[in-house]
Order: sequence, then structure tokens, then C-alpha cells
Amino acid sequence: MAPLKSEPGGGDRNDPDPEISMQRSRWATRRLTVKSSSVKRLALMGMIHNRTGSNEKKRTSGGTESTQQPDSVQDDSSSVVSAPTGGPAPRKLFFNLPLPPEFQDDEGRPAQQYTRNKIRTAKYTPLSFIPKNLFFQFHNIANIFFLFVVILVIFPIFGGVNPGLNSAPLIFIICVTAIKDAVEDYRRTILDNELNNAPVHRLVGWDNVNVEEDNVSMWRRFKKANSRFFGSIWHAIEGLWKKDDKPARQTFTSADPRMSIETRTTPWESSALPSSRHSVVSAHEDIQMTPVPSPLPRNPEIPDVSSSMENETALLQNLKGDLVNPEVPISGKARFHKDAWKSLVVGDFVRIYNDDEIPADIIILATSDPDGACYVETKNLDGETNLKVRSALRCGRTLKHARDCERAQFVIDSEPPQPNLYKYNGAIKWRQRVPWNPKAEPMEMSEPIGIDNMLLRGCNLRNTEWALGVVIFTGHDTKIMMNAGITPSKRARIARELNYNVLYNFGILLVMCLITAFANGVAWSKTDASLAFFEYGSIGGTPGLTGFITFWASVIVFQNLVPISLYISLEIVRTLQAFFIYSDVGMYHDKIDQPCIPKSWNISDDVGQIEYIFSDKTGTLTQNVMEFKKATINGQPYGEAYTEAQAGMNKRLGADVEQEAKTIRAEIAEAKARAIRGLRQLHDNPYLHEEDMTFIAPDFVDDLAGRNGPEQQQANEHFMLALALCHTVITEKQPGDPPKMLFKAQSPDEAALVAAARDMGFTVLGSSNGGLNVNVMGTERHYPVLTTIEFNSSRKRMSAIVRMPDNRILLFCKGADSVIYSRLKKGEQAELRRETAQHLEIFAVEGLRTLCIAQRELSEQEYREWRKEHDLAATALENREERLEEVADKIERDLTLLGGTAIEDRLQDGVPDTIALLGDAGIKLWVLTGDKVETAINIGFSCNLLNNDMDLLRLQVIEDEIAVSTEDEYIRLAEEQLNEGLAKFNMTGSDEELKRARKDHEPPAPTHGLVIDGFTLRWVLSDALKQKFLLLCKQCRSVLCCRVSPAQKAAVVAMVKNGLDVMTLSIGDGANDVAMIQEADVGVGIAGEEGRQAVMSSDYAIGQFRFLQRLVLVHGRWSYRRLAESISNFFYKNMIWTWVIFWFQIFCNFDIAYIYEYTYIIMFNLFFTSVPVILMGVLDQDVSDTVSLAVPQLYQRGIERKEWTQTKFWAYMADGIYQSVASFFIPFIFVILTPTAAGNGLDIAERTRLGAYIAHPAVITINAYILINTYRWDWLMLLVIAVSDVFIFFWTGVYTSFTSSGYFYQTAPQLYQQLTFWMCLLVTPSVCMLPRIVIKCIQKQRFPYDVDIIREQAKQGKFAEADAAAAAATAATVGVEGASSGSLASSGKMSGKLSGRSRKMKHAQYGSVDEDRRPIYPPSIATHNTRTQNGSDGTNYIMQSRPSVELQYDGVEPDPEPERTVRPSIDRARPSYDRVRRSVDRIRPSFEASNDFTSAARLSRIESTHSAQGLPGQRRFNLTTVRKRGLSAFSKKSIDP
Repeated sequence: MAPLKSEPGGGDRNDPDPEISMQRSRWATRRLTVKSSSVKRLALMGMIHNRTGSNEKKRTSGGTESTQQPDSVQDDSSSVVSAPTGGPAPRKLFFNLPLPPEFQDDEGRPAQQYTRNKIRTAKYTPLSFIPKNLFFQFHNIANIFFLFVVILVIFPIFGGVNPGLNSAPLIFIICVTAIKDAVEDYRRTILDNELNNAPVHRLVGWDNVNVEEDNVSMWRRFKKANSRFFGSIWHAIEGLWKKDDKPARQTFTSADPRMSIETRTTPWESSALPSSRHSVVSAHEDIQMTPVPSPLPRNPEIPDVSSSMENETALLQNLKGDLVNPEVPISGKARFHKDAWKSLVVGDFVRIYNDDEIPADIIILATSDPDGACYVETKNLDGETNLKVRSALRCGRTLKHARDCERAQFVIDSEPPQPNLYKYNGAIKWRQRVPWNPKAEPMEMSEPIGIDNMLLRGCNLRNTEWALGVVIFTGHDTKIMMNAGITPSKRARIARELNYNVLYNFGILLVMCLITAFANGVAWSKTDASLAFFEYGSIGGTPGLTGFITFWASVIVFQNLVPISLYISLEIVRTLQAFFIYSDVGMYHDKIDQPCIPKSWNISDDVGQIEYIFSDKTGTLTQNVMEFKKATINGQPYGEAYTEAQAGMNKRLGADVEQEAKTIRAEIAEAKARAIRGLRQLHDNPYLHEEDMTFIAPDFVDDLAGRNGPEQQQANEHFMLALALCHTVITEKQPGDPPKMLFKAQSPDEAALVAAARDMGFTVLGSSNGGLNVNVMGTERHYPVLTTIEFNSSRKRMSAIVRMPDNRILLFCKGADSVIYSRLKKGEQAELRRETAQHLEIFAVEGLRTLCIAQRELSEQEYREWRKEHDLAATALENREERLEEVADKIERDLTLLGGTAIEDRLQDGVPDTIALLGDAGIKLWVLTGDKVETAINIGFSCNLLNNDMDLLRLQVIEDEIAVSTEDEYIRLAEEQLNEGLAKFNMTGSDEELKRARKDHEPPAPTHGLVIDGFTLRWVLSDALKQKFLLLCKQCRSVLCCRVSPAQKAAVVAMVKNGLDVMTLSIGDGANDVAMIQEADVGVGIAGEEGRQAVMSSDYAIGQFRFLQRLVLVHGRWSYRRLAESISNFFYKNMIWTWVIFWFQIFCNFDIAYIYEYTYIIMFNLFFTSVPVILMGVLDQDVSDTVSLAVPQLYQRGIERKEWTQTKFWAYMADGIYQSVASFFIPFIFVILTPTAAGNGLDIAERTRLGAYIAHPAVITINAYILINTYRWDWLMLLVIAVSDVFIFFWTGVYTSFTSSGYFYQTAPQLYQQLTFWMCLLVTPSVCMLPRIVIKCIQKQRFPYDVDIIREQAKQGKFAEADAAAAAATAATVGVEGASSGSLASSGKMSGKLSGRSRKMKHAQYGSVDEDRRPIYPPSIATHNTRTQNGSDGTNYIMQSRPSVELQYDGVEPDPEPERTVRPSIDRARPSYDRVRRSVDRIRPSFEASNDFTSAARLSRIESTHSAQGLPGQRRFNLTTVRKRGLSAFSKKSIDP
């Protein structure tokens, strides 16, 4: 293992055998070297912590400082930087030592309090639900208004009829909404409880002095009692409808002890077991410790040992650090018990077992590995599935049992909690006796602690039997929680805007009430009217007071103008929309039994207005599965494959790719069978599993057997051996017949290379004795690995120095094509280099990720001298990384080329089609990933996010490795790049441009894409540059943000959402995506085997990325259009109903008399008109789901928010006022013209009878109006309209037949026997609806919307083919997945053909098909930029990135070399290579003419640094400086002087 970072003398300087021992140099790739960066970072982190430290705080989305580039401030083992004033304080923890008085309060308890490890993502608790939910609900201004009206009704002076009856609607709405919120939040609560009660083995029976005993307060006991009480009630209710109870959830208590010495083995043998791991530095090797001021109270009589340390330096170098003090007595009570996560506190000892999830941020003291190594999977933290190595502190590796923990006496100085996932500074201090003077006082020792010594909450321990450590951060102080924040309460955009419309209605209501009050006061002030003779006087006594009372009475009478039923109706609509989204079998993923689960039911209409989608990459767009497909060895290309990129290229050339794919699949299957037969004849490889074999190369097998001569045979063997030796994978042997050898690697590319070597007969069996055991064609051999120089993104290569069986020392190096070519030995292998470059060019055209393999033979003396330099650099305290890189650069030169590899990273099914479809809909997709820039660019081309015609604008501020640049300098460099980018679009980043950008929703031209890394993103997100960065991104069709932290993801989402005032959606699958999921308007979590944190915090959970197209383009668009139309019709119908009452006041001196019988007022929004408008909001469809996917451009109206506008609102309001005039005065005229008296002497002009006369045509008009505004007239809609119309007749007939109806008695027979009533029933709706019908006809004929044209085409059968394809896909899906028969047929349809007029839905029926038989789905454009992405690192080979490597231009020819035959010629068919070569030859002239294509000729002319040094007039170029059409790089540090 490598020495710990910043550890003094961390290396073993007395290594007796550097050739045998294996040393791995861990390369720090994320560093931030800025002057005073530590102080500034900690200051900002303090502010972030103040805002985000508590459980109920509001999460800040702009945490731009939470980058993943940790500081390069040198670790000081004697101190930790103090927090700034007002920020979180550093913490100091004491173990088996008394707590010093300065760390105690007045009562002797610990002065510093720490956060509990219990977390909560749910919004409510049983105790807080009622007040908190009422608080949220009364954010709704309508609810406040109706509460006020209920209070008014209590006072009889205002003429209220029945306070209880009047309050019923409000109570009903509050209760229904509360129930919905409780059910919605219940699942989050259950998941929280499962996590908080997860098991962990904690040391009990010892005294943790850092925290006081957890005495549960009365308040917490009360809360716990409430939780148990309400929980039992809920479970009782839940049991009523659940027949099959799930097994009771296991509870974990300290009553179930687990012996501290107990271990467990993994299901299969692992090469990472302690017995099989060796390293340069073990737990018992000599390490150098640093004297520090004692953390313990000192006896003044004891002399200061540190003063004599200078005389004992040599002795200290041999001192073994050990935390265990054998002189400390033990109680024997300490033991590891199984406990719950929530019980952990800061300072606890914990033991984590293999595959366990880490419960808190833990400092590792010891592991099952004698070298202190352990492996963690950080997918839930940063989205990466590869394993990462973590190391235990050297001083703690002797801790094994509980008794050892009791004897360990030490102090940990720690920095405050902060959200940076990639940085931690701390130190551990202890006192230890020196063996050469046992009578002397113990020496004061220390060891630095870095992020490599920590296990972070949310990670999983892998391939390690156990790890023992101490808890340093808990709960919301852990890094994962500080990057996540709390679950926000989201409200739909329409719901927010609806408050303004309700305010407008309040304004109208105010005007009506003022007019009524004034008119009524004036009427009572007249003395010459009959009112003065026949009335007893006004209520107020004076006109002014009467008008005042009338004003409040009119508020009660006209209250329906503010539609309280609108809110409950919208809740019902959204709930049913969520149910149908859940029931859609088109979004059901059968592999994991995952439907689309709406977790937030109130934002479905927001899904129909999304303009920007922010996506994670790993596990979201890709399967993260690498497959070795092709190779070039000694100038010979091998491998048969047909990639999606190749299909896209052939489609552009006019080929029938569907037929071509069938033919090629058959050829590949035949080639695979021949290759397997050849391998079995050559060597009966027990580790070859035919189903896992991805390198299909029968010609390689033939050459491996020697049929093409001994030279090629030896080259192939040596190439595969290089793949088997140059790596850092972990092997796992899974038992079986035959056995299976699995590989776990920090990079999936590396695992694919080793797996390909295994399949060809070169199987890595494991590591032992400082080397690798390899089965070479049936013979087991041991290869000592002397040194491993690992890969990082700046080096773009890795190397392994290996001693071969013949005692030669070989350096194997693999890396990016351009990097390897620049380091080849000058003047050699000219022909081989040209041929290999051509092959790599072909592979890149196919969209494959390419690497080069090379080697160098070292002499014994050369290696020993280099090893000394390497050891000195590895133990340096300053500029360690720079010195290591310089040393590596010296030996990784003069290489000999062996060949190249080509690997395919498979996307998830349907990703390219989904991205293309979303792009056609006008949605802009940004990828925010923690992966490196090169990987993200490759994926961008593979998934249609980037294409050949785009110029890539790359923003990159190069980090100063020697900490010379200041923050102001970085900001200046970033601003210069932004200005240069904006100048391409004739922009300056002004406020006027931002205003125009906020109004412009058109998608940008597909001519530019932007790539930016996390370090640069930190500076462009500053307040000074954010606006310019936003405007530049606005002009780019696609944006890729790489190497970003979770907080940076949230900051980017917030920048776009707030800066452009647009609707955003974030989608991800891991805990690193939680922050951006919560920040976006809509958060989507991809459910799978991992990443439950994303699902817990999301609004929608889906199985795969491809389901996003149905969620957004179908259900989102439907929901938005439905809800917008429903709201408009709601306002309209309430305007008619209320204004009729107002018109009636004209004829009664505005004395606030009800024209309707009171039951009509109640029944109006309950039965007469509510169901049709709700049904419109749930089931209306302008076009089918198939057409929605076939014509994604229909979604554009949602982006532009044209379905719900203020213009539309006022148009419906005006229409309602007009129809209220017609609805009142037409029946009034009919009644006036036809006076009639009943047997009881009452004329139909009597108030309540006139109200019934008016109410009937008004209800029919409203329902008919809703019908003509509905697109889909199916039997259900027509039935509901008919029943709603008939119900007013039914209610009037039944209710008026009882004498309890009072004056309303016998109204129905008197009304219905009048011919004029039926005439009025026909005339009134016709007059009311005539303007709307005329306007609709003119609009559809003269000014049709896009949807009107598409509907007409659908009626003409132009989408019949798409409908048939969708029906077939649905049948296949239902047959395979066993979908529920209760789902709507329309919801179950899969998308139709999406190419041209229609585009075919893919992948639904191929969930379990073998990869070799999976259909090829060519994208609409080339999926790999052949001009810019010729290598795996996405670099242009005519450029290069290292100052030490020079560039040779076209005019500089390589040294002449005698032409030689690379291998004996043999004629054979290479279908895959020849096929792609022909396609490339057809398109090559256009590429080379534009000087955009990185040709093989250019690559083959790149020479090593030795050939370029000293050339006059030649400049060195940075990787991102040379301007080209495919990669426009803006770096002001580009050209070295």
C-alpha cells in the first residue's frame, strides 16, 4: 500500500527487496491549490453548515464550494485548522482518556453537543403532522378566505344561513388534502425507519466520554409515545385491506451480542483475503512518527521529550506506532453488540462487516487485511460503481478485539463537518513508550488522517471481512446528508400562479361587494320610495352602517366567485392522474418489478412544462457495463462487432440497417461458435463461460494457435499477458462447475480488459507474495509486480513494472492513444504505428473506447535507481504528487507498441431514442456527472446528446499545481473564456440579453455543445460570472458538466431554474443525485438494486431512463393540458353562477337576497357541474399516446406555457360574464312575458321559482360548454354530462315533493308544465354558447394549432401504422410482463414508430434477450464524433496535454525505418473490419478536406518528447488549446511561452 498522504516519512526507506515488494502510488487527481484556500473554504463551509446543519433547515442550492477537488493544503499532524468565528467548531475526541476540564461545562458534562445519527427525509411526524399540514394548507389564500367567511356566517347580522353547513366544504377540503398528504409521506417515513433501525455492531460496555449518557427527555418520550400510538393505528387500518401481511420487520437491540472476534467469509473465495494480500508497508513495518504537543494533561515534573527528539531521529524511524497501551487494565465488559444505526454517537467504536452499508462517517483503525486495506463501493455517494481502496491508520492496525479497544488511548483532532466528499483533514495523537528506553515517559506521537482513511455514510464495504473504526460524524453532519438537504415541499407552477388568479377574483368580488353596499345604502337613504312605508327600517339604522353590513353580507353571498371547490377538485384530478401514471404498463420494468411510482401527487402538470432536464450519467444513461469488442495486435485487427454508432453511420450512407443488422448478427454468432471451438481445441479453459465472452475473434484464436507464424503467435500471447498483468483489479473465484472468475476494478474498462484476457486463456487468479498469479494457457505462473503506477485523468495512463519468469524487468503501460504514441521510442515501428493508428481510427468510428498497450524493458540497475527516486518522492511532505508524476514521466518513455484495444460502454436500452425524442420536443438535456470529462464526452456521442455537426465549447480553467494563482486569477481566466464563448454568438452577457433569454423558449440550433469540469464550474458559478455562464449555456444545444459534486449539481439546477424562470427536471439513481432531484421542479429517481436514496427523495420513481419519454411527453403533456383546461372551466362556471345572483340584486335594491334555493347553491359544485370538469381533467385526450410520441413537437406548447395563460383566464372570465347575462335575462324575459299562477297563489316569478327557472338552463349551458371544450367525446364523458344535466331535474322533482322544502314546495310540477320553460331551455344555452362555437370554428379553420392539424391527420389514418405498432408492442409487453388487466388500454400502449412521421418504440420486448441477439437501433444521427473522438480520452491526436511531451507537425517526418513485413501475409475474411473500413473510406474525403478528422497519419507521426525538444520556433500546446471544429477549447493557459 502507498504511504498515507502527508505522513512524515510514510514510506519504507529500508525496503530490503524493492524488486519483490509491490508498491502502488495513489495519484491524487482532485486537488485545489489556491492561496489562502483553506481559510476561504472553511469560512464558506461554515456559512453552509449554519444554513444546513439542523434537521429543519432550508437546503441551500447554491453550494458551489462543495466541489470534489479537495484542498492541497499540507496536512499538519500537530494541528487542525480552526473554524472561523460563527462557523461549526472543530471537534476533539478522547478515547479511554478523561475529558479535560476545558471540554466540560459547569456540571462536568461534555461541552460540545453532536447531532444524532437518526435522520428523517419525511416532511411530517405523527406529532407535527396536524399543525404543519394546516400551516401548509393555509398558504392557500382561498382557504384563508373561506375560513374568514365561516367566521362571518357565525354572526346572524350578516344573514348567514347555517354556520355548520357553510363550514362543511372547507372542512371536507382540509381533511381530504390532509389524508392525501399523510399517505404520500407515509412511504418516506417507512424507509426512514428501515434505515434508522438498520443493524450495526457497536462497542458497548465502555465509557465514551465525548457524549453524555442519552437520557431521553420528557419531550422525546412524548414524541416517541405519539409515534408508537399513531403507528399502531395506521398498521391496524393497513391490516384491514391487506390479506398477506409482510414478515414483521426485525428490530435490533443490544440484547443480541456478536462476539468481537467473530468473522465471516464471503460466498466465494476472494483474492482480497488477508492471507493473500501483501504490500510494501504492513501493520508491523517500521514507520516514522512525528513528535507533537501532548493532547493529554502534562505533569510539569516530566521533562519535555520533544526537546531531545533531534538526537533520536534515527531511532524514531524504526518505531512502530501502536494505539494499544498494554498497561491499561480492562473491565472485560466491553463487547460488540448489534444495535441500530440511530443509536450511534460520535466517538463510538464500530465494526463493519462485508457488504454492510456504512452507518456514519467513520475513521478506519483496522481491517481484516493485515495491510489495513479495505474496499468500498461509493455508488450511493458519487454514482460510481467501481470499488475504491481505503486504508486503516497504521497506528491502529493491531486493534482486533473489544479488549484492544478498551486499551487504546488516543485523541483525534478533526476539522468541522463540511460537505466536500473528497477532502478531510485530521490527526490522531497518542503517547507510546520507546523500546530503547522503557523507563522513560511515553513519547508523544501523531499520524495525519485523510479522506483515504475514512468510510463515508452511504457507502458499502466490499471484499473485506470486517473493518473497525470510530465514528467521527453522525446524522446530518455526515457528508452525504450535508450534500442532500431536507425534502422540500414542492408546489406545482400552476398552483403557485393560481393564487394570483384567485386574487383577481378577490378584486372582482371586492368591486361587486362595494357596488352592492353602496347601492343598498343609497336605496335605504331615499324617503320617497315605497321602501320607507312598507319596511320596518334597515338593519344598520343609517345608510352608511347599512351599507357596511351589506358589504360583509355580500361577501357571504358572492363567496362562490372564489372557487373553494376548485382546490379539492384539482387534488382529485391530480390524484387520479397519478393513479393512471402508476397503472401505465408502458412504464413497467419487469426485470425489477418496478412500475412508475408517483411519490408526489400534486405536480403532474409540472411534468408537462419541462424545458430543461438534468441527468446523471452512471446508472442513469448507461448500464456501466464495459465489453471488450476489438483489438489490434502487431498490426492485425481482431474482433467482430456491430455497434449502434456503426449502424448510425451506415444509415447516413443510405443502408438498410435493420436488414444489415440481421445479417451481421448471424455472421457474429457463427464467428463466436468458431472461436469457442478453436479455444477449446487450443486449451480447455475452465474459466471460459461462453455466455460472458464478448471478444469474438476466430482469427485471433487461429493466430494464437500459430497458424499465421510464430511471430504473430508470440505477439498475441504477449499482448494478452500484458492485459493480465497491467491492472489493479480484485479477483473473486465463484465456485461452480465450471468455476467462474470475477473481477472488481476501480474502472469498468480495466475489468473488461482482464476479462478478455481470461476468456483467451490468460486468467488472473489472484495476488500473493507481492505479485500476480496467472493461469497462462493451463500453466500457473507467478509474476512479481515490483511497482504499480496507477491511472488518473491527468496522466491518462497506468503502468506496472513486472519481473518476468526469465528475470527480465518489463514495464507495461496502457493509456490513451495520443499519450502512448507520444511516448513511443523514436524512429522505430513506423509501419506498425501507421497500421495500428488506422485500426484505432476504425474502432473510434464504431463508437468504441480505445486504449493503446506498450512496454519497455528495464535493466536491473536502471530500475533500482528509479526506485530510489520514486521512494523519495512518495515520502515527500511537499509537492508529493508533482514529484511522483515527474518520476513516473522519466520511466514511461521509449516504449514499444504492442497494440490497442476497443471497448464498448453499453447504454441503457432506448437511451439514444429517448434523448433524440426529448430534443425533438424542444427539451434541453444537460448531463451532470461525477465522471471524468473524456468518459462523459464519449457517452454524449453514443447517446445522441452530441453529434458530428456540433462545435464543442470546452470551458477549462487549469488548476495551478503549485498554488501560485489566486481566486481572483481563476475568476479572471474563467471570465475570459466566457467572453470568448459569448462572442461567438455576438453576445456580451448583459442584463438585456438575460431578459430576452427568459422570454425565448425556442431550442438553440444544434451547432454547439458545451463541456465544463467541476473545478471550472466552481468559478463560473460565482455571482460575478453566473449570468454569463448561463447565457452561454442557453445558446448550446447540449451541456455536459463533469467532475461535479452533489451540491454543484444542485447549484447548476438552481441557476437555470431561477435564472431563466423555466421548469426543470432532474433524474438520477444515486445518493449523489439527491440534491439536484430536490432542487428541480420535478425529481425523478431511477429504482434499481442501488440508489434508494434517490428514489426516497424523488417525485417519480421509474425503472429505466427510457420510460422518461412516456412520463414527460405523454402523461406530462396530458396532465398539463387537462389541468389548464379544467381550471379555466372552473372559473368560468363559477362566474356564471355568481353573477346571476348579482344581476338579480338590481331588482331588489341590492339587499343581498338569494335568487337560488339554498340547496341549489350546495349542489351546484357538488353534483350539478363538478364531475364533468373533473373527468375532463382526468381522461381528456387531444391525441393518443402513440401520436404524442410520434409528434413530440406537440410538447412545445407546454414549454411555452400556452395552455394556461392570463389571456386565457380573462377570456374565460369574460365569457362567463357574458353567459351570466344571457342566463339571467333570457329566462327573466320569458317569465315576465308569461305570467302564471299556481294553485297556492305563487307566481313563477317568486324568488326561488325564478331561481329554479334560471338554474336549469344555466347548468345545461355550463355542462355543454365543458363538453365543447373537451377533445375526447367517449361514452363515459357523454354519460357524465347527461347524468349531471338530469340530476338537477331529479333533485328539483324529489326535493320539492316534500313539504319540508317550504316555499319551494311543488316547484317542479309547476315549472315543468310550462312550455316556455322548455323553450327557454333550448334558447338560453344556444345564445350562451354561440360566440364560443363561432370563435372555435374560425380558430380551427383559419388559425389552427399544431394539435388541430395532427388530429386531422390522425382522423385521416396517417398514424394508423404507428397505432398498429403500438398495439403489437403493448400485447408483447403485457404478455412478457404480466401487466395488470385493470390498466387503461390507452395508458398501456407503447410508443409507435418515431422515425420520420413516426418513430418506432424499441426495447420493450427485449428485456431478457441475450446481448448478442439484441436488435441494433441506429440513432437518427451518428452517435460518435469521428472527427473529435478518436481516442478513449476524447482528445485530438494532433494536440497533447503535457508540458514534457512535444508535438511534431505534419512537416516533421519520423526517422526513416526499413520497411518490414509485420507478419507473414495470410488471406482471411474480416467482415467487421472490412465493412467499417469501406464506410470510412466513403466519408473520409469530406473529413480530411475540412481538416477536422484526426487521421491515422497524424497519429502515427506523433513522436516522443526526446525528438521534439530543442526544435527552434516550436511551441507546446495544451490539450484544450488547439481550435478545431469538433472541440473549441477556451483555455488562457493554453500556449506555453
